[in-house]
Amino acid sequence: MADHIPFITSEDSCKLVTTLYPDSATVRAPLDRIARLVPHLPRNAKLWLDLTVDGIGEYSTRTKKWIEFIEQFPFAKSVGDASFQAKPIVREVEQFVNAVLGHALQFKPSWISVPQLPLVNGVGRNKINRALAAATGKWRANQQDHSAKLILPLVLTHQDQANGKTSRNQKIKEAEHCYNSAGANGVWVVEKSLCDDSGSKTLRNVRVPAIIAFHEELNERISSTIRIAGPYWGLNLVLWARGLVDFPAIGVGWGYQYHLSGGQASTPSARIALGPLRRRAVAGQLRKWLDDVLRALATSHPAHAEFAQLRGQLTMLSHGATARDQVAKFYKRWFDSIAAQPAPGRSMALFQDLSSAFALGRGLPELDDEGTARRPEAVVEPLMLNCL
Repeated sequence: MADHIPFITSEDSCKLVTTLYPDSATVRAPLDRIARLVPHLPRNAKLWLDLTVDGIGEYSTRTKKWIEFIEQFPFAKSVGDASFQAKPIVREVEQFVNAVLGHALQFKPSWISVPQLPLVNGVGRNKINRALAAATGKWRANQQDHSAKLILPLVLTHQDQANGKTSRNQKIKEAEHCYNSAGANGVWVVEKSLCDDSGSKTLRNVRVPAIIAFHEELNERISSTIRIAGPYWGLNLVLWARGLVDFPAIGVGWGYQYHLSGGQASTPSARIALGPLRRRAVAGQLRKWLDDVLRALATSHPAHAEFAQLRGQLTMLSHGATARDQVAKFYKRWFDSIAAQPAPGRSMALFQDLSSAFALGRGLPELDDEGTARRPEAVVEPLMLNCL
């Protein structure tokens, strides 16, 4: 099986995964949607079931449907309350954990997320996450079938939790405690505020190196063969190519930044993959830019034909579903090109791949409507500089 783990959230993403990722090690789906997704899951796929507990405590921005789902489990509302988090009542935490994990078991998952709340600055959620982990460990000990593996989620919510060594130490120490207490088998890390294809100047020297350091230091404290990162646009691939994680989490079409469970759905502008540049761009703003690029590049240049194809398909690709599919197909080809290399050589292969995209982008005009990522090479630069 391949290393990638696609994140499934809808029937449409199930179809894409069935087509593009039939060989995934496992596929991840949310518990609140799994009943309707089951008929559409890839055949014989191993299922990682996330309990969607990370949305608890964010009720003002959660959907009514998700709130109704999560509150069917006893004491869910208490778990999200700050005063309860400061002084968790063990019996109530255990009832919540037993109920949500018991509900998950009926879908026969191969992996299950340990119930955990997202990390916050300071120690405000340490006690509740410890209580949730301990209750999970107790639940596990009482199960006759221990075949499902437990994955500890570490959902960072602010860059300060990774940027400083002191803060990283605190979060990793807590992670180690919860991992051992829950009897977990693996760790999944994602920084939900990180948009690694934004072109922000802080990515190169601060945020990307900090996430890499977080994984390096976490690996020193927790020994596991199930280490997952993402979804991101490219940082997940960097971490995987460097051997710091075993599985890159893959967003399918849209999801290259993580959002907490139960949030309101939004309809983003259609963005398409600019394959030679290893990035995306808003489709509606590309017509003139592609014309300029095709005039600037010699017809013999390897990227000319791909840009010409995009120009010819631009009207079609400006529609949401078509754009999503185009990005998903590009991403799978990109992953496969690096995965084809022996594991020890993947970081160098990815560096060379990104370096080619960077060199090409440096010679092309700026993109419109891309904010801090107007420069064509802005997305790949921080990834390239942190590959090795």
